[in-house]
Amino acid sequence: MSVTFIRPSVRPLLFSGLFFCLPLLLPAQDSSTKPQPATTTLSVDARLVNLPVVVRDKKGALVQNLTKDDFVLRVDNNPQTIRYFDHDANLPLILGLLVDTSQSQRSVLDDERTSSSAFLDEMLTSPGDRDPDKAFVIQFARTVELLQDLTLSRPKLQAALKEVDTPSSNTDTSNSSDDSDHRSRGRGSHGGTALYDATFLASDELMHKQKGRKALILLTDGVDSGSKETLTQAIEAAQRADTILYAIYFKGEEPQHDQGQRGGGGSRFPGGGFPGGGGRFPGSGGGGGNNGGGQRGPATARVDGKKILQRMADETGGRLFEVSKKQTTAQIYTQIAEELRAQYRLGYTPDQATAADGYHQIDLTLRQPDQQKKLTVQTRDGYYSGK
Repeated sequence: MSVTFIRPSVRPLLFSGLFFCLPLLLPAQDSSTKPQPATTTLSVDARLVNLPVVVRDKKGALVQNLTKDDFVLRVDNNPQTIRYFDHDANLPLILGLLVDTSQSQRSVLDDERTSSSAFLDEMLTSPGDRDPDKAFVIQFARTVELLQDLTLSRPKLQAALKEVDTPSSNTDTSNSSDDSDHRSRGRGSHGGTALYDATFLASDELMHKQKGRKALILLTDGVDSGSKETLTQAIEAAQRADTILYAIYFKGEEPQHDQGQRGGGGSRFPGGGFPGGGGRFPGSGGGGGNNGGGQRGPATARVDGKKILQRMADETGGRLFEVSKKQTTAQIYTQIAEELRAQYRLGYTPDQATAADGYHQIDLTLRQPDQQKKLTVQTRDGYYSGK
């Protein structure tokens, strides 16, 4: 499958740290009295790892009266000092809606549109004392398509939601005059549902460069049958982008011809490009099963999408919700909204033992034994440093 680059004129697409070192120069001595020494560069550790944290009691009620001293933080089993502690209310909210439009989810799309529209209207604010909240909308099935890039405009987001499950009406590769230099990038799945690709792209290409409270909301049955990226790579991208994954699980219908829908193998997602941008993707895209993407063959058992979504939520500090007669999409969105507004934000600077490149395990607990028995702490399992 070839990868193509297109420049649509109807759906404008825009695509384009946690760790860094600050070099400081030692002041030179007066050269008139002493020989000037060679300039020395020092590497100063200015890294700060942020953890979004939610605490609930046994009845599920949010607990918002805790202080920094109530928490004990260990990373890779090494005690850490919490240097920053606050509520997240003063930070902008960055939201991404990722909507599964594969055949198994068609029956619930109308409800998703309506509930998502109301949720965005409620959540996005523009107070004068901080940057405004923003959101974007992605749909995915055989392809991953950015319907609306990050924006604070409610009308644009509402228009994008109305376009969910409609094919792109323009694949013209000629230049167009939009409000910015829009470029889309081919991103093909091999057929089916590219859940992992959608999560990876949203995290790595849109969320990674944003500052604030960041969350992706996945509306899907959790079954991936065509991604190049694996489940592990999708989760890692979210963790590197400090992005929480909330999953709204719809038990989908078994698709009859899922690969035949929405023609065209190249997904429309903005610029930059993956390695080998003009070439062909590998045939499977991953290890299969719960960890891999790739197309499910006829002999491959259907994976448990609910368990996959549970893992994605747990490892990024989010939650899994299941739509049912007792819990509607609108009610789930209300719970997500309450949780996003009730987050604590903990920050710490890794010590030498926990600053090495790679994955670092986080263990955040409450200090008092009675608190440990009565309350539940929700945060991400770990983070990645380095490349």
